[in-house]
Amino acid sequence: MLGSWNLEAGVVLALLASAFIYFRGWRKLSRTLPERFPGWRPACFLGGLFAVFVAVCSPLDAFASWLLSVHMVQHLLLTMVAPPLVLLGAPFLPMLSGLPRKFVRSGLAPFLNAPPLKKAGAFFVHPLLALPLFMGSNLFWHVPAFYELALGSRAWHQVEHFCFLGTALLFWWTVVQPWPARAVWPRWAKVPYLLVADLQNTVLSGFFTFYGKVLYPTYAAAPRITNLSPEADQTAAGAIMWVPGSIAFLVPAVVIAVKCLTNLQPRPKAPLKRRPVPASGGRRGFDLLRVPVLGALIRWKHFRVSMQALMFGLAVVVVLDGLFGPQVAGMNLAGVLPWLHWRGLTVLALLVAGNLFCMACPFTFARDLGRKILPAPLRWPKALRSKWPAVALLLVFFWAYEFFALWETPWWTAWIIIAYFAAAVLVDGFFKGAAFCKHICPIGQFHFVSSLASPLEVRVREPSACASCRTHDCLRGNESQRGCELHLFQPAKSGNMDCTFCLDCVKACPKDNVGILAVAPGADLLGPGRRSGVGDFAQRPDIAALVLVFTFAALANAAGMVEPVAAWERRLAEMLGAAPAGWCWSGLFIASVLVVPFAAAWLCAGLGAFWSGAKEPWRRLAGGFAVLLAPLGFSMWAGHFLFHFLGGMFAPVPVVQRAAEDAGISQAPPDWAFSPALFADTTGLEILLLNAGCLFSLWLVWKKSQSFSCPRPAALFLPWAALVCAIYACGLWIVFQPMEMRGLLAG
Repeated sequence: MLGSWNLEAGVVLALLASAFIYFRGWRKLSRTLPERFPGWRPACFLGGLFAVFVAVCSPLDAFASWLLSVHMVQHLLLTMVAPPLVLLGAPFLPMLSGLPRKFVRSGLAPFLNAPPLKKAGAFFVHPLLALPLFMGSNLFWHVPAFYELALGSRAWHQVEHFCFLGTALLFWWTVVQPWPARAVWPRWAKVPYLLVADLQNTVLSGFFTFYGKVLYPTYAAAPRITNLSPEADQTAAGAIMWVPGSIAFLVPAVVIAVKCLTNLQPRPKAPLKRRPVPASGGRRGFDLLRVPVLGALIRWKHFRVSMQALMFGLAVVVVLDGLFGPQVAGMNLAGVLPWLHWRGLTVLALLVAGNLFCMACPFTFARDLGRKILPAPLRWPKALRSKWPAVALLLVFFWAYEFFALWETPWWTAWIIIAYFAAAVLVDGFFKGAAFCKHICPIGQFHFVSSLASPLEVRVREPSACASCRTHDCLRGNESQRGCELHLFQPAKSGNMDCTFCLDCVKACPKDNVGILAVAPGADLLGPGRRSGVGDFAQRPDIAALVLVFTFAALANAAGMVEPVAAWERRLAEMLGAAPAGWCWSGLFIASVLVVPFAAAWLCAGLGAFWSGAKEPWRRLAGGFAVLLAPLGFSMWAGHFLFHFLGGMFAPVPVVQRAAEDAGISQAPPDWAFSPALFADTTGLEILLLNAGCLFSLWLVWKKSQSFSCPRPAALFLPWAALVCAIYACGLWIVFQPMEMRGLLAG
């Protein structure tokens, strides 16, 4: 039983995120409206979330296909326990208050205030619709044909749970009436409302209890894990549905009836007291460098070097094992750590904090050591001061990864790492600044684009403090600290593009005015004008091309690991006369990562300009809108990398044991039967990330289209929205396909 927990990543993270957002908003509201939001409200809300967690993640879900009584307990949690508890938490305002204020004002408010949405909400929570939906859902999913469908399919089982939970929330809305919602019916009408629902519950549970025959063949054929026969199990399920279910309906009905019949007049409430906001204007924004202990550690002058040295040592170990260890990816550190763990941990860092890998990059550590011999006397050629070299190298890397199956050969992986070290040392050894990071490094460009959707940014704390600065140490450096090598002037910097989080500007600033501050993710993508070191996105076709390649390569890379695409490649090879599979893949890669995205961008820009009447050149429209695909592309990469990372999180355990045994450090043989997975199923997490990326990019496209002064701004939005939805649909299709688990022995 203890081993039957189904910790599905998407469900767990969604519940944790909901709890965090609610509690954050409740803390704000409890200070200003303490009478409306006392301490019992978050307790109810969190209790409701916990009931959902127990219902879908605990052994109840595992044993539901063996015992009908267990399945009934699961259904009661989703229909009778979780919904009223969640609604008693009055979640509407706390959830809105817990989200970033700019996102709520600019992103959610226009939709929540739209009259059609308000009418739709009032329509669905109306008792005359909510009650039939709730009763119909219960009856529908207990019909043997549909019940068996849910038992035999994981996807339909999730649809069943969604129907139970969704219709129950609509049903209990009328009973709980979460503030600030207004009642549609008088209080007394809730009594017959609850009694009608209980009548349906009584009839259905009585049918289970007294039918005498097994309704569902699955339970008749299931192994008996208790001493209950299938008939007795069905009777027990009916009793569980009858007694606790009726109590859930009758107790609130009795309470409401007593209040109505005794005509209790509540005492007039005093007006709600609002606690004054502090005179300082409230809490300052989050700054990672101001966090106790952690901030001091990051600001320590040797912190970055220590992290780089640690990563450098790990890279040396990986290279040695890749060159001299067993040439089986799942048994070699070079086959597991770079392709599974480094990529997974990188996207987690980008999601939570920003471009932390570049901060600890081992290649710049080697570069700094090499500069003691090579003093970098030259300037990077002006013709190459763009992202075009990085775009080309990124394309070559994505193509070679699949064409040469780089993940399969630890020897190749080791030589790629060695080549990276050599390139970093030579390029920055001959050219001033950080030319390798800014113009060459494909990994760095991948991180720059990904970090556009990160919640933290290196930026000035008080812009007014920079107005009086004349030395500009953050850019030029001083006697004790070098300035920004990527030529990003902090007062004019915006966003994370080209920022490696080296913190040289933090240490060089004489006024201690630079921090790692919380920002609205992606806000820089909408900002007009020039950015220090980057310029205007609309006038940077190289950055637009980088984002397009980044986004569409996410689809191509993931699609190369699913069986339907492999079947297409085989059919294409047969049509071309048994052409090599690698060349067929190359053709599909060029089409999907070069031809389709650039043609789609030009088409969307042209259609948008034609329909909207905008006077902007197509090139500016294509560049300005193409960069808005970055959040969607990153969500696809994040879901894909986390699928491999969570599915092989513990794979290094036997590999490290093997390496230690080979090195004579340990005599313990490796346990190759050790389970590598943390989560057995990450589909929910991948869909959650993909949904968030799609909605984020759609919102950015909408806001961008509204910033143009043209007769029909919505016409600018539609072509790009269609492109976002098409990319999302492709990503969703890939997520639902069986995928290779590369780099593992059981891949």
